[in-house]
Amino acid sequence: MTVTTTTPGTTNIADLEPHLYGAAIALGLEADAAAIDAGLSTGFVELLKMRVSQLNRCAFCLRWHSRDALAKGETADRLAVLSAWRETSYFDEAERAELALVEHVAIIAERTGEAPDTSAMTPEQVAAVAWVAIAIGTLNRIAVTSAYAVGPA
Repeated sequence: MTVTTTTPGTTNIADLEPHLYGAAIALGLEADAAAIDAGLSTGFVELLKMRVSQLNRCAFCLRWHSRDALAKGETADRLAVLSAWRETSYFDEAERAELALVEHVAIIAERTGEAPDTSAMTPEQVAAVAWVAIAIGTLNRIAVTSAYAVGPA
């Protein structure tokens, strides 16, 4: 079964190693569950995945999770300002800490300082948010490596 359409001339690594792809999907589902259990809203979890996907330039995941975020109650305004979240008042203190943490986890090659302040989060939230970033980062890499085709439906 084909996971998704890829750009011609590329290899869909998910199709060739479906058990590994399944493990990546399972990791994502477990990370989502941990985040929900830690008190994050389902819509905001999608925004966290979108922020990592923005940083990783994964168009496939951005399209997917923007649709999911809207379906789970996020607003178009919060989606629109996500890449510039620091310059807005759309996110509360805990959400700002969570966004900073997913960026910290996602951009390991460009770290220039200490870990972000997570004092507005519980230890369970810190762990869950980190795992959300790790899981979506993995899925970003699968989609980008396989050159998943993204265009108007």
